[in-house]
Amino acid sequence: MKIENGKVALIHYSLKNDAGDTIDSTVNDAPMGYLHGHSNLMPGLEKALDGRGQGEKFSMSLSPEEAFGPHDELKIKKVPKEHFNGLDDLKEGMHLQVNSPQGAQIATVQAVGEAEVTVDFNHPLAGQTLHFEIEVLEVREATAEELEHGHIHGAGGCGH
Repeated sequence: MKIENGKVALIHYSLKNDAGDTIDSTVNDAPMGYLHGHSNLMPGLEKALDGRGQGEKFSMSLSPEEAFGPHDELKIKKVPKEHFNGLDDLKEGMHLQVNSPQGAQIATVQAVGEAEVTVDFNHPLAGQTLHFEIEVLEVREATAEELEHGHIHGAGGCGH
């Protein structure tokens, strides 16, 4: 069976940056599962998996534009420190989940001043080329419930 719209795929992957540092990997953990064609992965990654079958192994790279976009200086904001009430231990490099008009976002603290906090709303991997090593472990039909919900359930999925 091949990966195509409406099919469930379980994969192992290793993700590295240009320096060859491993950023994320499922290889020594549970595989990642997803419902193909339902925007559960970056479009470039999903496109590379399209038509692949169980047992296939391959390498691929995604440019910043295909992954999390280029780093945008306009997404670096100075926020009044009082907006962080209750977070007395703010530190440079900290990742925070912030509610915004666009929904929940991950932000990285760049600097903590007396009155302001400089926060980067770019995705932590924005501006980076991503290098993947992928192995397709399983391809199966999606259940009606998975198709209705737009994501998989059970092993590798959300579990509900």
